[in-house]
Amino acid sequence: MALNVTVPKRPGWVDEFRAFIMRGNVVDLAVGIVIGAAFTGIVSSLVKDLLNPVLGLIVGGIDFSNVFFTLRGDHEATLEAAQKAGAVTLNVGLFLNAVINFLIVSFAIFWVVKALSRLQRRPAPAPPPRSEVLLEEIRDLLKSRA
Repeated sequence: MALNVTVPKRPGWVDEFRAFIMRGNVVDLAVGIVIGAAFTGIVSSLVKDLLNPVLGLIVGGIDFSNVFFTLRGDHEATLEAAQKAGAVTLNVGLFLNAVINFLIVSFAIFWVVKALSRLQRRPAPAPPPRSEVLLEEIRDLLKSRA
């Protein structure tokens, strides 16, 4: 006994979606997001581990990650201790870290885009249409006869 099984027809949007995903721009965007995530980790470490200690020394030994205001609860010496105690805090130092991260990433992206735009080949100008070339030849012939 043969089974009569019908396979449901695939919706048309599936093929459209597949074509959309396989476009170069979407794949480039995905690669950019992955590289951006890795780059963000590097920049975060740069700000947290290198820049903030130097800035802290310049400003007088301030650790920016521990600059916070206690809105409710007991004020503790460090942000971590305040959060463990359940205090509500306004984390100014962490915000400054985020701003510095943003500025560094923005600056780096600016230079990468600038370098890539210099490397990008500019297409050769398109030759003029045939009719324009013929008109120029006619003009030149008329000038030579006069």
